[in-house]
Order: sequence, then structure tokens, then C-alpha cells
Amino acid sequence: MATKELDPAKKLDIEDIMKDLASYHPPRKGWTWREVPAEGVRMGPFLYRNMSKPLKRSIGLPASKYFDHIDPQPSCVVTTEIASGRFEDDIRRMRMAAWHGADHLMVIRTTGQSHIDGLMEGTPEGTGGVPITRKQIRASRKACDMIEEEVGRPINFHSYVSGVAGPEVAVLFAEEGINGAHQDPQYNVLYRNVNMYRSFVDAAEAKRVMSGARIFQIDGAHNANATAKAGWLVMPELMVQHGINCAFSVAAGMDKSLIGLSTVPPDAPPAPKLWYDLPYAIALREFFSDFKMRAQQNTRYIEADIEEAVRTHTIDTLISMLTSADIQSTITPDEGRNVPWHYNNIRGVQTVKQTWAALDGIKDLVSLNMAGPLGEMVRDLKERAVAFLEELLEVGGYFAAVEKGFFVDSAKYPERNGDGIARDGKGGVGVDTIVARDPDYYAPVCDHFGDNNVPAGLSRPCDPIGGCTLCEPGKIVYIDELDPEDNADKRLERTLPYRSGDLLRPEAEWAGDGTVLLQFMVPDSEDFAREAGLEMARKMGLKDPEVVNLQVMHPAEGCFVEVKGKVAFDIKKSELKIPPKEVMLDEEEIRSAVKTLGMKVVAATVGEDEHSVGLREILDIKHGGIEKYGVKYSYLGTSVPVGKLVDAAIEIGAHAILISTIISHSDVHRQNMRKLAELCKEKGVRDKIVLVAGGTQVNRDMAAETGLDATFGRGTKGIHVVDAIVKTLKSRGVV
Repeated sequence: MATKELDPAKKLDIEDIMKDLASYHPPRKGWTWREVPAEGVRMGPFLYRNMSKPLKRSIGLPASKYFDHIDPQPSCVVTTEIASGRFEDDIRRMRMAAWHGADHLMVIRTTGQSHIDGLMEGTPEGTGGVPITRKQIRASRKACDMIEEEVGRPINFHSYVSGVAGPEVAVLFAEEGINGAHQDPQYNVLYRNVNMYRSFVDAAEAKRVMSGARIFQIDGAHNANATAKAGWLVMPELMVQHGINCAFSVAAGMDKSLIGLSTVPPDAPPAPKLWYDLPYAIALREFFSDFKMRAQQNTRYIEADIEEAVRTHTIDTLISMLTSADIQSTITPDEGRNVPWHYNNIRGVQTVKQTWAALDGIKDLVSLNMAGPLGEMVRDLKERAVAFLEELLEVGGYFAAVEKGFFVDSAKYPERNGDGIARDGKGGVGVDTIVARDPDYYAPVCDHFGDNNVPAGLSRPCDPIGGCTLCEPGKIVYIDELDPEDNADKRLERTLPYRSGDLLRPEAEWAGDGTVLLQFMVPDSEDFAREAGLEMARKMGLKDPEVVNLQVMHPAEGCFVEVKGKVAFDIKKSELKIPPKEVMLDEEEIRSAVKTLGMKVVAATVGEDEHSVGLREILDIKHGGIEKYGVKYSYLGTSVPVGKLVDAAIEIGAHAILISTIISHSDVHRQNMRKLAELCKEKGVRDKIVLVAGGTQVNRDMAAETGLDATFGRGTKGIHVVDAIVKTLKSRGVV
């Protein structure tokens, strides 16, 4: 089925994606890595040494406008994790993330699904994640097909093969084109209390099915240092958990190239992070050099402050680059805020892109000193891991060790605090549900684990039935919605006015949810600031306000407060007055007018303002300023009195005066702009000189307000200013 080409100027048509899902099958299966040219990637004036091929369409970092809008893409796969509970909104977020460079879209499965012993159907709303169903996967994978065509790079779609329905989920994923998945029997045992024997039996089948579909597997060992009281002490155990899952995956028939370790740094600042995280990352790579590495932040230490998460994420990405991570995950503090914000996904991706670009080629410039304490720490970790594994074998193996509470103990091995997670081999979800196969057992399906008495002479085990669902997708039974109320159709009906109608509301999680975030300073102690913040939000009209982040600036002086709430109003797009876009004159017309007039301007930063960089970029030819178009300028410097500018303009016969005004305390920028217009009137030159002002606090509407001819804010270039001057002079009949 050919995918429909997306129009970058239009929103996703969710209703169209939902059409004909019963006949949809993924055009490709299996995991895809980025293309990384050995010779590097040249973009603009730079040669990047550790980057992948650029995207066909993308949105660069904020500063990319200064570098011809280049958008270098890291060599590693970049993950964004999504957990809104409504997949129809998730796919919109997927599109946003892909435009910023994510190519591993990980949809978190709703927690309770681990204990469901079969597949779910339809599209019920999830809690803590998305219910993984065939319809949800098909619609999401179909959207990913369209998105990857739009951005020009394959998108890896990912979810979780865990719980007592693990084998069934693995088959579902293989049928529906899932590209990556978490699968780790230890996760089931330790964190979902699935019976340990049942978990490993299921895992063998799931891993074989995943391998046949070339689904990339990521384990779940990282949950130990996100759960332990002291994550930086459980690193030897983590390596043993990784080792068990890798060895078991290979034994189950999984190709090593499909096996990835979920590596998570064990701590975060204010801990001396590098002294723990870097040795651990190196030890993992030395032990597990045959496998891929997926690096992720430690969610245990993420608070509600997005800036803190970004800073820690930057350090994590540095370590990933030094130790050659294959996949870089991006985590945001959305769990702490209790809402998954669309733009925080983008911030996570941008953090990886920005750090990777800034540190491109770092391993060509610096090397790791393994002869010093780094090498000693790596060796110590490896020795402790080997000793842990030896003790595990001595007590009777993995199951016996789990029963004794070996795992997620918060002491530094070989010490133990006795606070590890202990599970009973005769207990847990799914206990006593393993059934031995009969001697003549035969299943007519492909990618099956264990003894299967396939009749001789068959090229495929499923030939007697004309192919299994892995070979013949047409045999898959597709079930649409089951619940008449809790389904995507009903939700889409309610949100239609906000997705394709005339109504607009802010949103953070779902279409039309009205959720906003307020940030402000409350000049009082924490107790007062919290309650004051809520009351301020209520008085602003927000419903159900909730403080999601509070930082003490000083115990008595004040707190920074972030409040989440909902607006109760809609904005009608049809009633908005959109200012007409400025149509620029042709550059040759501008040059001709400048040459005809012999255009001269006087420029300065006025008042008591010492800022000069922005104005020099407007003026100088080096930055594409007005000098580039033939304008002669007299730059008077910074902190120049407005009167001096006017006198200078009269003296040299200037056609325009350009003032820059950055400092805006007490609206001083407005005062200076008005003063410029008034002085020109007093001296009788107002109609002879074009008056232009610019600055970070200036906008286009201020021209009429202050009596100037043109005003400019952030992002202004020299072409905009000279265009405005020429247009004004033309309107006066001068040109």
C-alpha cells in the first residue's frame, strides 16, 4: 500500500490515517541504523566527522539561522519517548520529533498491561502509557511510514514485549512492523512480579519471534539503578543482569546485532558524576563489545525542573560520545510534572543534537587516560561483576539468587544491606501455567522456540496451512473497536474542532486540552510561594491549577514557581487579525535606489546603552548588513545622546537615522524612540530623514506608537532595514 505524501504546511489528517487499516501492512520490517559517511558530512562551511546523512526536511537548532540553516544529524540513533495515553495525539508528537531529528519513536506501554494474559483490541485510553493494540500499532506505523517519507529517513517504531502475554505481543509486533522493543525476562520477574519460570519460558519464544522479524531488542537492566536506594553502588549487579539477558538472548537464537543494552548512568549532579558514569560506561563496552549500547538518563534523579534535566542530559551525551553509544535516548521530567508536554520531547532531541554538534569529533581531539584512576575503576567494576556472577552460580543460579534477594540491593558488592527485591519461584503472576509439550508436538508456524516436530520435506513449518501470519499477512484477523465509548473514533470526534476546525486552544498532552504552564517569581518563602502561586493562577482564570515545580531562590527573598492549569476559552482562527507579510523589494531595485541617492545613514546605540553587536550586524558587510547594498554609514558608537545623532544626520545629509535600544528598564527604549521623532520635528527634518529603531524589546507595532517610520525586533537582518528605508523614501517621492 503506497503511503500518502504529507504536506509540510498541513496538519496530519488522523481520520485519513484511520481509513483502510484492515488492509494495511507495513512496507518494511526490521531495525534501521543511520547512514554515517566514512568521509564525514560537509554542511555549510563545516566538515562534520561524526554525523549521519542530513534529513530531507527538518527544523534546526535555534541558532541554525546564523549558519545558513544547516541541521547536522548525530551519527547515533536518537530516541524520543511518548506516553500520553492517546495514540492519536502521540502520532502528531512523532511528526514533530522526527522533524527535529528523532528516528526512534518509543511508545511506552500502559503499566497494567504487563498482567494481562492476552492481546488487547481496539484503542482504549491508557494510563501511564498507551494500550498496545493492533489498531494502535497499525495506525501509528502507517503514520510513521508517511513521516519518514516527509523527512527522508526511516523511522524505528518501538514498544514493550513484557508481561505474561509477551510471546503474543512479540508475534503481534512481528506481524505489524514494530522495529524495536524492550524484552528482558528479569524485568518481568523483578518489577512486575511475573513468575520467574514463566517469564524465562515466554522470553525464549518472544526473542525467537523478534529475531525472525529483525526487531532490535533493548533490555531492562537499567531499572535496577533507577530503583535502588543508591544507584551508583549497584553497577556490578547491572553488568550481571546485562550478561544474563545477552547470553539468554543468544541461546534463544537471537542475532547479536539485534541485541542492545539499556545503559543508564547511575547518578546525577551534585554527585561527582564523571567518576562513576564514565568508568561504568567503559566497563560495559569492554565486557559487551559484541552488542549495541543504548544510553538513557536516569529517571530516578529527574525532578520537575526541565533545565536541570537538560543540564544532566548534556553531560550524559558527552559520556555517550566518549564511549560510542549507538542509540541516545532523551528523557524529560514529564513524570514529575504529571503531564507529557509536546515541546519537552523536542527539547530532549535538541539537547542531543546541540551537544553532538558542539562536540563533533571529540575522540579525535581527546583520549581517555586508562593508565590512571579511570583504568583502575573500570577494572574494579569488572572484578566485582565477575565475583557477583560467581556467587550467583554458587547459590544455585539466577532463580535461587532472586529468591535470596541478591538483586537491587543498595550496598556496594560484596556487601549487602538485605533490601534487595526477593521473589518466590513458586509465586508471582502466571505461576503453575507452564505446560510441557507432548513428544509429537508440532506447531505450523515460523520463528518458534523449542522442539517442534516439523514433518520432513517442508521448506517452511507453516506450509501445510498455506503459511502462517508471519508469512501471509492476509491471514491476520483485524479487530477494530470493541468499546462503544472508549475508542479513538469518539475521542477524534470531540477534538475535531481543534484539529481541523476554526478553534484553537493551547495544548500540552492532547488536542484541545487547554493546558498551559505559567512561570513566575513569588517574592516570599516556599510555603507562601506555593499557595500564592496557586491563587495567582486562579485569578488569571486558570482551572485546576497545580504547582509542578518550585525552586527556592532564597529562603526569605523568593521562589521561582511553575503552575500548570487549564484555560476555559477558545480562540477562533477566523477572528484573528493576521498582519500581512512584508513583501520585500527585489535586491536589484534596492541597490539601484541606494546608488541613485548615494544613500547615507547615521547609526548608534542610544541613551546609556553599551550594546553594539546587534547594530553592527545590521550595518557591516561582513554580516550581510546594509553596507552590502551600497549604503554608506556613519557609526557614532554606544551610549550616544539622541540629539547628537540628529545633529550628525543633518550635518552629513543622511537619508536615515538608525538607533539601537536594548536596555528597556522603565520603558527607556520607548522614551528614546519618541525623543528621536520629537527632535527631528523640532529641527524641521522629520519629513527628510527616515527614522528606524531596533532592539530585543522592540516590535513592528512600535513605529506607529512612537512616531518612527520602521521598528524591528529579534531576527532582523540588514536587508529588512534597507528595504524599509527605500520603501519609505519611495512613498515620499524621493526615489
